[in-house]
Amino acid sequence: MQDSSWQSFSERVTYDDGLHVSRAALPQPFGDLQRAAMRERNLSVLGTLAVFGERRSEPVDDESPMAQELVRLDSKLNVMMAMLDQFLQRDAQLPSRQPVQFNAIGAVLPTAVWPAAETSGLLRIHFDGCLALPLEIPARRVQERDGDHVFVAFEALDDATCDALERLVFRHHRRKVAERRQTAS
Repeated sequence: MQDSSWQSFSERVTYDDGLHVSRAALPQPFGDLQRAAMRERNLSVLGTLAVFGERRSEPVDDESPMAQELVRLDSKLNVMMAMLDQFLQRDAQLPSRQPVQFNAIGAVLPTAVWPAAETSGLLRIHFDGCLALPLEIPARRVQERDGDHVFVAFEALDDATCDALERLVFRHHRRKVAERRQTAS
């Protein structure tokens, strides 16, 4: 029997890369307040990744003092964010980098990340843009895909988080396609 979440997952574009991922037990109790706090953190992480992924589409007017000042401020902010990320990482123990595929429906992970005995948990995904702030998504183990991978379905994702996650996946996919085209030409 095919699970409907797997069918939905496989019909969508996925974020496919090597990331720092881990599974943790869901905090107990896990009520509405905890879900709301997790939602806000996840939206913040996804928003940060969106900002870091943006590229200027219009050229900067070199003559304008305001434009030059904005470029300087943008550079300073990028340096400060990199310093803050490194500071936060000093005490954090990142999980190992693993191949992962995900979209707003679920994720395909190595069985080493999600052991067979665990039916539900909290998937933590650390992105290179902000390693110290993981995306945390409640999930349940749905099925083993092969001897080395398992599919987990995301649970309790609100529309705003799903939309932000889908935008992240789409931007990543578009960037990978552009990179492949550039190396092929």
